[in-house]
Amino acid sequence: MTAQRERATSFGSVAQDYDRMRPGPPEQALDWLIPPGCTTALDLAAGTGLFTRALAARVPEVVAVEPDERMRTVLAQRSPQVRALDGHAEAIPLPDASVDAVFVSAAWHWFDHPVAVPEIGRVLREGGRLGVLRTNRDRTVDWVFELDRGRAEQPRPTREDPANRFRFALPEHSPFGAVETTTFAFNRTMTLDEIVTWLSTYSQFIIADPDEKRARLTHVRQLLETQAAGAPTLDVPLTSQCWRTDRLPR
Repeated sequence: MTAQRERATSFGSVAQDYDRMRPGPPEQALDWLIPPGCTTALDLAAGTGLFTRALAARVPEVVAVEPDERMRTVLAQRSPQVRALDGHAEAIPLPDASVDAVFVSAAWHWFDHPVAVPEIGRVLREGGRLGVLRTNRDRTVDWVFELDRGRAEQPRPTREDPANRFRFALPEHSPFGAVETTTFAFNRTMTLDEIVTWLSTYSQFIIADPDEKRARLTHVRQLLETQAAGAPTLDVPLTSQCWRTDRLPR
């Protein structure tokens, strides 16, 4: 198994913590991403269904496609009203032109884009929406930058505008039109234990040697305690980077 594949398939081993600790999408992002009149939506590489649940509160019919059975089991337990299917971005188990929108939250970078993008275009109706969302800590805030620098593998993270950290690009000759993008900032209040557990759901921790993981998380805890200065919680600044583009006529 390649290192990339190992990381991409590691999250199922922490599925319960992933669902409990990862942030869901902000309401402003949903307002911006979901097209008017959307009645059927696909959450692609849905994980445990954090974005799925938010979609289901707004869209009459939601289908979730997730390749990891462990993640899909949590999704089905939390969202019994949603049809949860085994599948992946490169082979979506849906008919042609069957959904109004396809959404990808946190998984875009794992896809084989030259294969996945035409497949997404296949299941979308004409004019249908592709929406991509990436929610992460805001490294432009000093203490968050130090936290990420202290936990990251080489190369060290740079102090970069969150809107530029994650790259969304479509392959040449894709079936999509112009891409729009925006970023929403919000805070999440968490205890120090919650932050440590949250960070441990990222692949670099999941696949790390146990001693290395323990040392990294101990360092994370020390940084958090310094920032909290005795307070029981911290307001963690987050950003949701969003992209949207609509399917061109066939």
